[in-house]
Amino acid sequence: MISALKKHAPEFIKEYYRRWKIPKWKGDQRIFLISFQRTGTTSFGDFFEQFGYPRAGYAISTRNQWSKLHYEERYEDIFSSQDFNLYQVFEDNPWWAPNFYKVLYEYYPESRFVLQERDSKAWFESMIKHSGGRTLGNTRRHARIYQREDEFNERLKNDPDFNPTDNEVDNLMSLIGMDDHYTRIYENHIRDAKQFFANNKPDALLVVQLEDPYKWQKIGKFIGFDVPEGFDIHSNKSIVSNSV
Repeated sequence: MISALKKHAPEFIKEYYRRWKIPKWKGDQRIFLISFQRTGTTSFGDFFEQFGYPRAGYAISTRNQWSKLHYEERYEDIFSSQDFNLYQVFEDNPWWAPNFYKVLYEYYPESRFVLQERDSKAWFESMIKHSGGRTLGNTRRHARIYQREDEFNERLKNDPDFNPTDNEVDNLMSLIGMDDHYTRIYENHIRDAKQFFANNKPDALLVVQLEDPYKWQKIGKFIGFDVPEGFDIHSNKSIVSNSV
């Protein structure tokens, strides 16, 4: 039967094997990284994957169009998707989108949330380097997240050469000279997330510094497993996903 499926439905059997290889959940808590892009999101996912947790990152998010669904506020479609219920650890977009952690907490109050901080100026410099000073990922979604929708709509109305896509990476607007604007939004996100969990469930959020050499041990302890002293992982040092 398997050989017949391979012959007549290769994509199905490929999916079958992929599903079969997904690790089982460890415990019953979902784990969300709610840090902005360029804060070690891929390393976070790779860390959990290395310790045997089923992790959904950029590729899984893209396949399910979770970023687009989030933009359209179709949260139920995200939460009812098969992959959302197969995987346990979630990093990359849309989980870090401003205030989305409030929705996640409302639906899944027993979840664990992690916020990785870095210096705001260093964060913005990393944003600039990522896409040559252009908006990361999909410009339409980027404009909402980073409070540039008025500028986006003005360009859409008056610039015939401005042709944003609905769901593709297009990098259409510049970040140059917008240090104060972006760092303010970044800092506000961190402040607001800390305040939200302090007011609701302080022990559901762990805040770590990106450059802390012991951050992996702290994250492991927060979730409930031991990480060997000296362990480190640093993925995508010069690149990051374009999933905005």
